[in-house]
Amino acid sequence: MVMTIIVFILVFGVVVISHELGHFLIAKLNGIRVLEFAIGMGPSIVKFTKGGTRYVLKLLPIGGACMFEGEDGVYEKKDEDGKENAKAPSETGALGKAFNEVNVWARIATVFAGPFFNIILAFLLSLIVVGFSGEILPVVHSITEGYPAQEAGLLPGDVITHVDGERVFLQGEVTIASAMNKGEPMEIAYRRGNEKHTATVLPKFSSDDNRYYIGFTIGETIECKGFDLIKYSALEVRYWLKATVKSLIMLVQGKLSANDLSGPVGIAVTIDETIDTVKPYGISSVVLTMINFAVLLSVNLGVMNLLPLPALDGGRLLFMLVEVVRGKPVPPEKEGVVHFVGFVLLMMLMVFVLYNDIARIFAQG
Repeated sequence: MVMTIIVFILVFGVVVISHELGHFLIAKLNGIRVLEFAIGMGPSIVKFTKGGTRYVLKLLPIGGACMFEGEDGVYEKKDEDGKENAKAPSETGALGKAFNEVNVWARIATVFAGPFFNIILAFLLSLIVVGFSGEILPVVHSITEGYPAQEAGLLPGDVITHVDGERVFLQGEVTIASAMNKGEPMEIAYRRGNEKHTATVLPKFSSDDNRYYIGFTIGETIECKGFDLIKYSALEVRYWLKATVKSLIMLVQGKLSANDLSGPVGIAVTIDETIDTVKPYGISSVVLTMINFAVLLSVNLGVMNLLPLPALDGGRLLFMLVEVVRGKPVPPEKEGVVHFVGFVLLMMLMVFVLYNDIARIFAQG
């Protein structure tokens, strides 16, 4: 359990720091004063002030914040040492401008940088995973007798190229398409040698696993170096982006329930179970698996923050895009109210997810 906690803090911490660092660096680049750069939530453990910014490490490693001067119309009159200053920070030159004093595109870049840095982190981590483990291509390995794949004429060695019209490059893309299928017909395009074929299959339901199967195993591992390493690392990030977006769409469509969501406790449990599963294969397998888990988590955080909901980066971006269209900003006090309501609802959702995570633990135990 101690190892799980350490891994959780490292994985979650790296992902959150990457997100907040994106906001921080682009804000500084655009001359915006950053009031506080905080990692974690709850009571402060370590804090100091430098260059007009408070750097804070908090007790609970489940979040972070990068607070700007003038954000939501709030101005703080403090100097570089955090002491009261007669002048507003935006007037002191050395401390930078208030958030709402810079042009709208600088603000859009600053807010968008958080999720974008999560995608960059996912790519950098994928370079490590793919570099050491290689990549698995969607090549049919075996056919299960009596299942749709056999009836459709698929054979070992066939290379899956499209699923329901979408181009696929990796084994995982086919696997997740099959796992998310609820019994609808699937159009599979594949290549056999130099010939291209298309087959429509109706997945078969397995009551044992409570899911539908096409009836084949796929996967051919290749070593990735040079340009292939960059190419397949980018495709790995693309895969996780697609999986995250599709999961959100299924949640909205009601194909997934709120009970399928996981918070920090659920993530920690998943990490613990994953460590136990891969531990027999050695410490290198544990490390690579956790790095891959960080890729998934980083992509999820990036995508979730871009949702156009109040209190999230996507909600702030939506207000700024409205400003671009109408030529003037939404009054800060009105925008602040919307984000405050969104924050309250977000906290309520976090409590609900936390309750579900704990309830699942007791139900399994």
